[in-house]
Amino acid sequence: MKCTEIIWRYEQDMTRQIRKKFSVTAVLLSALMLVLFFAISPGDSAAQKGPVTKANPKLPRLVDVGADKCIPCVMMAPILEELKKEYAGVLDVEFVDVWKNPQAGRKYGIRGIPTQIFYDANGKELKRHFGYISKQGILDEFKKLGIPLKPASEKGKS
Repeated sequence: MKCTEIIWRYEQDMTRQIRKKFSVTAVLLSALMLVLFFAISPGDSAAQKGPVTKANPKLPRLVDVGADKCIPCVMMAPILEELKKEYAGVLDVEFVDVWKNPQAGRKYGIRGIPTQIFYDANGKELKRHFGYISKQGILDEFKKLGIPLKPASEKGKS
């Protein structure tokens, strides 16, 4: 057997071993992620079945569940602040940080962040959106749900 053939066979054997280890690691990581996913977010929670009470139950409500270090969540922060200011007295906007308050993730039945939960004025959950959504996207969702929102400054005009 030539030296080059020995080296070639050694390289092939090492490649097979690395692929095998990588495959096992990938399977284990996938299984761990699934376990964590289902442990953090139970399928049926009380928050999904019934209304959530809030200080002012007569306003439609947007709950953004995320974390202050998650990039899409950080992108959502100025949008939520704008909505709070522009729609004060028209829309209740709340941010819940599940990294600081893991129980909130279970309470709201969160499967990923950011998640926006849209409620009507009676506290009934109408829709969930996962991921980043623009300010206009939020307003459009409320409109699709039959709740057209007007900024607080325009409320008295029409």
